[in-house]
Amino acid sequence: MEPVRQVEGRAYPFGRKNVDTDLIIPAAWLKTVTREGLGRGAFEAVRAEPGNVFDDPAYAGAPIIVAGDNFGCGSSREHAAWALLDMGVTAVIAPSFSDIFAGNAFKNGIVTVALPQEAIDWLLEVAETDPITIDLESQTVTTPFQDRWTFEMDPFRKHCLVEGKDEVDITLQSGEAIRAYEDRQRVHQPWVARGTGLAA
Repeated sequence: MEPVRQVEGRAYPFGRKNVDTDLIIPAAWLKTVTREGLGRGAFEAVRAEPGNVFDDPAYAGAPIIVAGDNFGCGSSREHAAWALLDMGVTAVIAPSFSDIFAGNAFKNGIVTVALPQEAIDWLLEVAETDPITIDLESQTVTTPFQDRWTFEMDPFRKHCLVEGKDEVDITLQSGEAIRAYEDRQRVHQPWVARGTGLAA
Protein backbone atom coordinates (compact mmCIF):
# COMPACT_ATOMS: atom_id res chain seq x y z
CA MET A 1 0.00 0.00 0.00
CA GLU A 2 1.07 3.57 -0.64
CA PRO A 3 1.11 5.87 2.44
CA VAL A 4 -2.00 8.06 2.65
CA ARG A 5 -1.56 11.14 4.78
CA GLN A 6 -3.79 13.57 2.91
CA VAL A 7 -6.39 13.32 0.16
CA GLU A 8 -7.16 16.60 -1.56
CA GLY A 9 -9.08 17.54 -4.68
CA ARG A 10 -12.47 17.67 -6.29
CA ALA A 11 -15.12 15.30 -5.00
CA TYR A 12 -17.98 13.57 -6.78
CA PRO A 13 -21.15 14.94 -5.12
CA PHE A 14 -23.00 11.63 -4.97
CA GLY A 15 -25.29 11.83 -1.97
CA ARG A 16 -27.40 8.73 -2.59
CA LYS A 17 -28.20 6.61 0.44
CA ASN A 18 -27.82 2.82 0.64
CA VAL A 19 -25.44 2.56 -2.31
CA ASP A 20 -24.68 -1.15 -2.38
CA THR A 21 -21.65 -2.95 -3.76
CA ASP A 22 -23.63 -4.13 -6.78
CA LEU A 23 -24.17 -0.51 -7.77
CA ILE A 24 -20.50 0.26 -7.19
CA ILE A 25 -19.43 -2.67 -9.38
CA PRO A 26 -22.06 -4.93 -11.03
CA ALA A 27 -21.77 -8.71 -10.76
CA ALA A 28 -21.01 -9.02 -14.49
CA TRP A 29 -17.60 -7.47 -13.78
CA LEU A 30 -16.63 -10.02 -11.12
CA LYS A 31 -15.34 -12.57 -13.64
CA THR A 32 -12.02 -10.78 -14.00
CA VAL A 33 -8.91 -12.18 -12.34
CA THR A 34 -7.19 -8.80 -12.19
CA ARG A 35 -8.03 -5.51 -10.51
CA GLU A 36 -7.11 -3.48 -13.56
CA GLY A 37 -9.96 -2.17 -15.66
CA LEU A 38 -12.64 -2.45 -12.99
CA GLY A 39 -12.96 1.34 -12.94
CA ARG A 40 -14.67 1.12 -16.33
CA GLY A 41 -17.50 -0.84 -14.72
CA ALA A 42 -17.75 1.29 -11.59
CA PHE A 43 -21.24 2.80 -11.16
CA GLU A 44 -22.24 1.39 -14.55
CA ALA A 45 -25.98 1.79 -13.85
CA VAL A 46 -25.48 5.38 -12.70
CA ARG A 47 -23.40 6.17 -15.76
CA ALA A 48 -26.33 5.07 -17.92
CA GLU A 49 -28.26 8.05 -16.55
CA PRO A 50 -28.02 11.26 -18.62
CA GLY A 51 -25.96 13.98 -16.95
CA ASN A 52 -24.59 11.69 -14.25
CA VAL A 53 -21.84 13.04 -12.00
CA PHE A 54 -19.32 10.29 -12.82
CA ASP A 55 -19.13 11.25 -16.49
CA ASP A 56 -19.13 15.00 -15.85
CA PRO A 57 -15.74 16.38 -17.06
CA ALA A 58 -15.73 18.78 -14.11
CA TYR A 59 -15.08 15.85 -11.78
CA ALA A 60 -12.73 13.81 -13.97
CA GLY A 61 -10.11 12.13 -11.81
CA ALA A 62 -11.70 13.25 -8.54
CA PRO A 63 -10.11 11.33 -5.63
CA ILE A 64 -13.08 11.71 -3.26
CA ILE A 65 -16.74 10.69 -3.27
CA VAL A 66 -19.21 12.47 -0.98
CA ALA A 67 -21.93 9.89 -0.46
CA GLY A 68 -25.10 9.16 1.48
CA ASP A 69 -25.79 7.03 4.51
CA ASN A 70 -24.92 3.29 4.56
CA PHE A 71 -22.44 3.45 1.68
CA GLY A 72 -21.13 0.06 0.52
CA CYS A 73 -23.97 -2.08 1.88
CA GLY A 74 -24.96 -5.36 0.24
CA SER A 75 -22.55 -8.15 -0.66
CA SER A 76 -19.03 -8.40 0.69
CA ARG A 77 -17.30 -8.20 -2.71
CA GLU A 78 -13.84 -6.65 -2.41
CA HIS A 79 -14.15 -5.78 -6.10
CA ALA A 80 -16.06 -2.67 -4.98
CA ALA A 81 -12.93 -1.26 -3.35
CA TRP A 82 -10.81 -2.33 -6.33
CA ALA A 83 -13.19 -0.58 -8.74
CA LEU A 84 -13.06 2.66 -6.75
CA LEU A 85 -9.26 2.58 -6.72
CA ASP A 86 -9.12 1.86 -10.43
CA MET A 87 -11.25 4.93 -11.14
CA GLY A 88 -8.91 7.03 -8.99
CA VAL A 89 -10.99 7.30 -5.80
CA THR A 90 -8.94 7.08 -2.60
CA ALA A 91 -11.47 8.43 -0.08
CA VAL A 92 -15.21 8.34 0.58
CA ILE A 93 -17.02 10.69 2.97
CA ALA A 94 -20.47 9.57 4.16
CA PRO A 95 -22.60 9.54 7.33
CA SER A 96 -22.02 5.78 7.70
CA PHE A 97 -20.57 2.76 5.93
CA SER A 98 -21.18 -0.97 5.77
CA ASP A 99 -18.66 -2.57 8.11
CA ILE A 100 -17.49 -5.06 5.49
CA PHE A 101 -17.03 -2.39 2.84
CA ALA A 102 -15.13 -0.16 5.30
CA GLY A 103 -12.83 -3.09 6.10
CA ASN A 104 -12.22 -3.86 2.42
CA ALA A 105 -11.61 -0.18 1.71
CA PHE A 106 -9.04 0.07 4.50
CA LYS A 107 -7.21 -3.07 3.34
CA ASN A 108 -6.88 -1.49 -0.11
CA GLY A 109 -5.75 1.94 1.08
CA ILE A 110 -9.07 3.79 0.72
CA VAL A 111 -9.93 6.27 3.48
CA THR A 112 -13.52 6.13 4.78
CA VAL A 113 -14.61 9.21 6.72
CA ALA A 114 -17.90 9.30 8.65
CA LEU A 115 -19.35 12.78 9.22
CA PRO A 116 -22.79 13.98 10.36
CA GLN A 117 -25.49 14.44 7.72
CA GLU A 118 -25.36 18.23 8.09
CA ALA A 119 -21.68 18.18 7.12
CA ILE A 120 -22.42 15.89 4.18
CA ASP A 121 -25.18 18.22 2.96
CA TRP A 122 -22.76 21.14 2.92
CA LEU A 123 -19.92 19.12 1.38
CA LEU A 124 -22.24 18.09 -1.46
CA GLU A 125 -22.62 21.80 -2.25
CA VAL A 126 -18.90 22.55 -1.84
CA ALA A 127 -18.01 19.64 -4.13
CA GLU A 128 -19.87 21.27 -7.02
CA THR A 129 -17.32 24.08 -7.23
CA ASP A 130 -14.37 23.61 -4.87
CA PRO A 131 -11.87 21.04 -3.57
CA ILE A 132 -12.07 19.22 -0.25
CA THR A 133 -9.13 18.19 1.93
CA ILE A 134 -8.97 15.12 4.17
CA ASP A 135 -6.00 15.08 6.55
CA LEU A 136 -5.46 11.73 8.26
CA GLU A 137 -2.84 12.88 10.74
CA SER A 138 -5.09 15.60 12.20
CA GLN A 139 -8.25 13.59 11.36
CA THR A 140 -9.93 16.59 9.80
CA VAL A 141 -11.94 17.46 6.71
CA THR A 142 -11.59 21.06 5.53
CA THR A 143 -12.80 23.26 2.69
CA PRO A 144 -11.67 26.61 1.22
CA PHE A 145 -14.57 28.18 3.17
CA GLN A 146 -12.86 27.68 6.54
CA ASP A 147 -15.02 24.65 7.33
CA ARG A 148 -13.35 22.12 9.60
CA TRP A 149 -14.76 18.82 10.84
CA THR A 150 -12.96 16.20 12.89
CA PHE A 151 -13.62 12.50 12.42
CA GLU A 152 -12.95 9.33 14.36
CA MET A 153 -10.66 6.61 13.03
CA ASP A 154 -9.44 3.36 14.50
CA PRO A 155 -5.81 3.99 15.59
CA PHE A 156 -4.56 0.77 13.97
CA ARG A 157 -6.21 1.59 10.65
CA LYS A 158 -4.86 5.14 10.79
CA HIS A 159 -1.34 3.85 11.47
CA CYS A 160 -1.52 1.41 8.56
CA LEU A 161 -2.85 4.03 6.13
CA VAL A 162 -0.39 6.75 7.13
CA GLU A 163 2.57 4.35 7.06
CA GLY A 164 1.40 2.56 3.91
CA LYS A 165 1.46 -0.84 5.59
CA ASP A 166 -1.12 -3.60 5.26
CA GLU A 167 -1.69 -6.34 7.83
CA VAL A 168 0.95 -8.55 6.19
CA ASP A 169 3.54 -5.77 6.47
CA ILE A 170 2.66 -5.29 10.14
CA THR A 171 3.03 -9.03 10.77
CA LEU A 172 6.40 -9.15 9.00
CA GLN A 173 7.70 -6.45 11.36
CA SER A 174 7.57 -9.15 14.04
CA GLY A 175 9.41 -11.67 11.86
CA GLU A 176 12.25 -12.32 14.31
CA ALA A 177 9.86 -12.88 17.22
CA ILE A 178 7.76 -15.24 15.09
CA ARG A 179 10.84 -17.23 14.04
CA ALA A 180 12.03 -17.45 17.66
CA TYR A 181 8.61 -18.71 18.75
CA GLU A 182 8.57 -21.34 15.99
CA ASP A 183 12.10 -22.45 16.92
CA ARG A 184 11.04 -22.91 20.56
CA GLN A 185 7.91 -24.75 19.49
CA ARG A 186 9.92 -27.20 17.36
CA VAL A 187 12.02 -28.04 20.41
CA HIS A 188 9.31 -28.18 23.09
CA GLN A 189 6.28 -29.25 21.03
CA PRO A 190 7.66 -31.11 18.00
CA TRP A 191 4.34 -32.91 17.42
CA VAL A 192 2.68 -29.59 16.41
CA ALA A 193 4.82 -29.27 13.28
CA ARG A 194 4.67 -32.97 12.38
CA GLY A 195 3.52 -33.45 8.78
CA THR A 196 3.92 -29.76 7.88
CA GLY A 197 7.48 -29.88 6.59
CA LEU A 198 8.49 -27.56 9.46
CA ALA A 199 9.47 -30.26 11.90
CA ALA A 200 13.08 -30.21 13.11
